[in-house]
Amino acid sequence: MNDNNSCTSVFLIGVGGQGILLASAILSQAAMLCGCDVKTNEVHGMAQRGGTVIAQVRYGKKVYSPLVTEGSARVLCSFEAAEALRAAHYLAPDGLAVVNQYQIIPVSVSSGMATYPEHVEELLKKQFPRLCYFDATQKAIEIGNPRTANVVLLGALSKGLELEESVWEEAIRKTVKPQFIEINLKAFAAGRATVQ
Repeated sequence: MNDNNSCTSVFLIGVGGQGILLASAILSQAAMLCGCDVKTNEVHGMAQRGGTVIAQVRYGKKVYSPLVTEGSARVLCSFEAAEALRAAHYLAPDGLAVVNQYQIIPVSVSSGMATYPEHVEELLKKQFPRLCYFDATQKAIEIGNPRTANVVLLGALSKGLELEESVWEEAIRKTVKPQFIEINLKAFAAGRATVQ
């Protein structure tokens, strides 16, 4: 799979309510469908209050820990622009950063206790040599459901992994509620098309 003890690591980060846990469940299912051992870890934090949510997924022939070590993630996927900066140290030097342009101003900023980083795009471009920075939320709105931005991002991050394309559709069908399968398949395809 990957050079880190034959395991591939993916680090997902965002804000509560953005669908990170569903995205990690689909990714885990896709890896299992390829015959991989999969370990996951989620940190919910203050998710219901707009706090940071992290999901770590590791897969390979045999995985002993779900924890992604610094500098080892094949893909870092951030569902909110500035959260990518918080987790930058997890990405491998040659890894792919997939970052949603969407910005969520935390309570600490709106209350004046902290400041939101200025020039986020410039900071991201300096931090990540391989950066896919796009408005996944707008793409989700265009396909008909803003709540599918998480699967748009999943489509983009899938291009940084070696999992067979065919397993992603099956993983979505197995993980998503039946009434939302088709819109999520469209969302995935839209995200996948953003990465060359």
